[in-house]
Amino acid sequence: MSTQVSTNRQSAPRGSTTPTDQGRPERPRPLTTAQATTLVAEREILTQVRSRSFIISTLITVVLIFGGIVAAQLVGGSGFGGGDTPSVAVVDGVPTDAYEAAADAGALTPQDVPDRAAAEELLRDGDVDAALVPSAQAPGGFVVLGLDSEPGSVVTALTVAPQVELLEPQTTSDGLRYLVALAFGLVFMISALGSGSMIMQNTITEKQSRIVEILLAAVPARALLAGKILGNSVIGVGNAVVMAAAAALGLVVTGQTELLDMLTAPMVWFVVFFVFGFVLVASIFAAGASLVSRQEDAGSVMTPAMMLIMIPYFGVAFFGTNATVMTVLSYVPFSAPVAMPTRLFFGDAVWWEPLASLAILVLCTLAVVAVAARIYTGSLLRTGARVKVRDALRGE
Repeated sequence: MSTQVSTNRQSAPRGSTTPTDQGRPERPRPLTTAQATTLVAEREILTQVRSRSFIISTLITVVLIFGGIVAAQLVGGSGFGGGDTPSVAVVDGVPTDAYEAAADAGALTPQDVPDRAAAEELLRDGDVDAALVPSAQAPGGFVVLGLDSEPGSVVTALTVAPQVELLEPQTTSDGLRYLVALAFGLVFMISALGSGSMIMQNTITEKQSRIVEILLAAVPARALLAGKILGNSVIGVGNAVVMAAAAALGLVVTGQTELLDMLTAPMVWFVVFFVFGFVLVASIFAAGASLVSRQEDAGSVMTPAMMLIMIPYFGVAFFGTNATVMTVLSYVPFSAPVAMPTRLFFGDAVWWEPLASLAILVLCTLAVVAVAARIYTGSLLRTGARVKVRDALRGE
């Protein structure tokens, strides 16, 4: 018996795999840091976008933004295309073919006046919506007079694209400045607070249920942190883009395309600043959450992070019309994502200021992420009492 087994072993060709070797499962290759980060980010994104609460809250926010813009336009009395026929003062000498077709179609109601002074008086008194005044230099031989904004319905109704003059050109009002700053502040606060809270809740839950020990067996702690920040940053930026799209659609539907044109460049800058500002805030939320092991203790570490998010909102709410304060806030990393786009909208910032502010924000974000990673790796596996920041940094 033993002789036969020995013979079989000797006759086996060199390099062949024994049945035992064939049945042994191949050990999986370890994930690279990039692969692990991407895997965690994908998990974070899918977990949130599939949740009913996320979908419902996003839809409610979109409806509120779009509905608020439409309602404000309707309450303002100008409507958006379905209001009363505009009345127009027509000064002697204006070519009749410029407005006759529109008048016959019921698109405007002309009112003859003898001279420009009479037309301006009616316009200032609010008796007419616009005035047509003869002008040899203007296209079509006339210009359209408006009070403080372009009379869009009149301009659209005319057969010739006219030149428009305003009697009282609008300067940037404090009310508009306040509303624009408040809008940027609300978008930043809602997106950052929502995603930041989700990071904190998930991190504490993973520690409390000991799931984090399983996760760390597969991915490094730094990759886990990077994946959480990346995934939630994608969601946060996506939320901001959706809100901006809802606002843009509302402005288009209500005919406020001029305001939309003014907002386009500042909104692009807002998204750029938002990306780094959100990473900054998300890092603080993740590091803070890793210090505690129970949801009941979340308040003690969540409050500082929430205050940092509230700074931009309350800063623009109370000082949005103060140019000096807004200038200072535009260089503070936590408030720059709100203050700098607001200043750009009103032309208060020169070309190099957003670049300088963005550079400060990026450097601050890199520093905070490095510190947050140290805290996260030093406290993630520690349960029980709240870990002190000093101990987490030391890894004790």
